[in-house]
Amino acid sequence: SGLRDPYVARALALLHREVARRWTVDDLGREAGLSRSALADRFIHLIGVPPMHYLGQWRMQVARQKLRGTSTPLGQVAETVGYDSEAAFSRAFKKTYGVAPATWRRANS
Repeated sequence: SGLRDPYVARALALLHREVARRWTVDDLGREAGLSRSALADRFIHLIGVPPMHYLGQWRMQVARQKLRGTSTPLGQVAETVGYDSEAAFSRAFKKTYGVAPATWRRANS
């Protein structure tokens, strides 16, 4: 349903296209053409989660694809999905999936 709303659809396209960008709700709202609060409200109503929560989930999905489909080093995967350090990425990945990214990769390659 978010894709039918022009503002949320634009925000989703931006998040998907620039997953590694240091997004803020303010930046996203400005580029989508709404205030940050209006965008956040629409996003929650239509997608079910706030924009930055969605971005975190999307980053983990992209990371999982990169870990499964390539031999790209973890630090590079982390950078590709918007993390400044491999350690921060590993913590986020483990919080999401319950295992470290290297362990996940070995089990799912």
